[in-house]
Amino acid sequence: MVKRAFVESRPFLLLSLIFAISYYFVRDNPVPELFLMPWKGAGVFFLCVYAVSRSPTTDGWLISMAMLFAAAGDMLIMLDLLWGAIPFAISHVIAVLLYWRNRRQKLALSQKAFAIVLVPIVIFLAVMLPNDPDMMIGIGAYAAFLAIMAAMAWTSSFPRYRVGVGALLFVASDLLIFA
Repeated sequence: MVKRAFVESRPFLLLSLIFAISYYFVRDNPVPELFLMPWKGAGVFFLCVYAVSRSPTTDGWLISMAMLFAAAGDMLIMLDLLWGAIPFAISHVIAVLLYWRNRRQKLALSQKAFAIVLVPIVIFLAVMLPNDPDMMIGIGAYAAFLAIMAAMAWTSSFPRYRVGVGALLFVASDLLIFA
């Protein structure tokens, strides 16, 4: 079998990389926000297209839809934190469904315990981080979606050191945003 070049076999992945990397070079330049918003979302959007093109199954569509809502969240967060949080929360719900469909049949006690304590710890940390007490309830609610998604990713049958750790990195990144 002839190996195809990266650009031929994975054009959507390549586009995702181009938009994601280039966004960080243009975001602080005098580019109108009208152009920056779709530019920022395009990186995740092309991952969404890549996922469904590689796996046109129910699971492929679920991860693709989760990424589509995440792309919308990435764009809307530029306007307002709440408007960005809503599509991100929806993406977490879709991801929970995906992880639930692919849950690990047998978990070690330590894996169960970690998933169980992860949820209240993330919610507690998220609520304690912001300086504005008026944001505590909203951030706590969003953190519940985030934490449940991460716990479900950890307990899914997907490779834990890619999917589970990736979900934990998502948690860490959002906690930094809250701080």
